[in-house]
Amino acid sequence: MTPAAAPLLFTPLRLRALTARNRVVVSPMCQYSSSEGGPNDWHLVHLGKFAMGGAGIVFCEETAVEARARKTYGCAGIYSDAHMPMYRRITDFLRAQGAAAGMQLGHSGRKASCGPPWTNFKPLTDADAAEGQPPWRGVAPSGIAARADAPAPMELTTGEIRALLGAWRDATRRTLDAGFDVLEIHGAHGYLIHQFLSPLANRRRDGYGGDIEGRMRFALEVTEAVRTVWPADKPLFFRVSAVDGEGGAWNLDDTVALARALKARAVDVVTCSSGGINGPLNMAIVPRLPGYQVPYAERVRRDAGVMACAVGLITDPAHAEQVLQRGQADLVALARELMYNPNWPVHAARALGVTDYLKLLPPQYAWWLERREKIREITPLEPPRETGK
Repeated sequence: MTPAAAPLLFTPLRLRALTARNRVVVSPMCQYSSSEGGPNDWHLVHLGKFAMGGAGIVFCEETAVEARARKTYGCAGIYSDAHMPMYRRITDFLRAQGAAAGMQLGHSGRKASCGPPWTNFKPLTDADAAEGQPPWRGVAPSGIAARADAPAPMELTTGEIRALLGAWRDATRRTLDAGFDVLEIHGAHGYLIHQFLSPLANRRRDGYGGDIEGRMRFALEVTEAVRTVWPADKPLFFRVSAVDGEGGAWNLDDTVALARALKARAVDVVTCSSGGINGPLNMAIVPRLPGYQVPYAERVRRDAGVMACAVGLITDPAHAEQVLQRGQADLVALARELMYNPNWPVHAARALGVTDYLKLLPPQYAWWLERREKIREITPLEPPRETGK
């Protein structure tokens, strides 16, 4: 297949000084398997198989900028210099397999101090303290609990907000030193930045609350703080909840305004998710059908003039290609489908007619599989014949 005829999904994309080998992005997937914030063998294998499977950019899970920013004791963090060599082991491997290594930095805010998703993110209690996991108090723009059974968070002072910006800068420095190629700021899913954005969680009356400009201030200051450390030749992503979710107040017009301001602060790609401000999960307000969040990416891309990444039940290769061909997004992100099939990019390339699709695999795999294909071309396999008794 000639380069001109290559599907967009497998056309390299230039992002500042980085060229991603294709437009397939591995979304951050929280594993709740970290030890005191640090990654381990689980994360190396979990992320490594996606790079081996041919993805263009492989993101680590949402990673906390300070210890109290974690949702659970098993959540990832990069709040200590001791974490850097642990991540370096992973980034070196991802790059060796041809993928760009992505870090997503976040802060859970008022969603801190809970159990993993299989407990429905149940807030930690004194009973958990007896098991060695004492609860801690989250922070937020306002002292409003995330759910009825959770304690109210501490309302951040302006001085504490400034200190948090320092934590983001420090985490960005560690991300750079750990060898990451791409950084994404997590401003979605009801976590701290989203809490500042949404009037459902932000009732402040100072410069960080009130109208949309005040509520966007923290998100923009975080972005500016990150960009003071993150090099100008490295791409910066920002994940948004394009709409709050059921009963929400933040809407798509607000997201477009935010995306324009982010672009002005050197954000290259806006990843468009949704929901999460109410309740423990990312509750969308539209039916979860294939590509249910693609219209958000399309609107942001068109009206804010910034590159967009689409995510949300995009599992079919033809559908992913269609999203790109229609100009609805510049990249397509997958998560659970890759858990089911980490070699999805290879299968997608074959389905879309890429003749050398096996080249997405490491040579230790590709050589053997190419040899098998040649044998099949020479001697087509026939079904075994039935034999009489």
